[in-house]
Amino acid sequence: MRHNKAINHLGRKSGHRKALLANMATSLILHKRIQTTVAKAKALKSYVEPLITKSKEDTTHSRRVVFSYLKNKYAVTELFREIAPKIADRPGGYTRVLKTGFRQGDGADMALIELVDFNEAALASGKPEAKKTATRRSRSRKSAATAEAPKAEEAPKAETAAEETAQEAPAAETPAAEAAPAEEKKAE
Repeated sequence: MRHNKAINHLGRKSGHRKALLANMATSLILHKRIQTTVAKAKALKSYVEPLITKSKEDTTHSRRVVFSYLKNKYAVTELFREIAPKIADRPGGYTRVLKTGFRQGDGADMALIELVDFNEAALASGKPEAKKTATRRSRSRKSAATAEAPKAEEAPKAETAAEETAQEAPAAETPAAEAAPAEEKKAE
């Protein structure tokens, strides 16, 4: 039974687990997205979200607290300069865990953990627009309208279109200086 077992120990002693989570949090902050197992992704989510919340307040104290967890000054700088302004208005839920299937070697359940506001594909698509599809009724009306139109009227339209293209073709082949008198002749 797992009574009163609050955290997943991930099969490691506490020092190894803290180092693992610090390294994964640093990678997540620097790369905005990492692939790992589902268990590690869930543990990382609970580890990194309080640090992101702490980064909303840019003070020396909060920087030192975050540095005590991450142990990487580049990750701390990235967190406070790039990530914190983007998530300033978000009340929580800074990360997203997406399950990606099973690992080839041992069958471990894999996941992708990413920062929500930094997924370019999701931000670019925005809200999906409603697709405009033609209904069967409109298709049948179009086919009925084309069937009712006399075919004799269609033939002159085709001939006039062919004449227009024939007249435009020589004008396109001539230089611009010679094309101007040709256009004046058409106007007459």
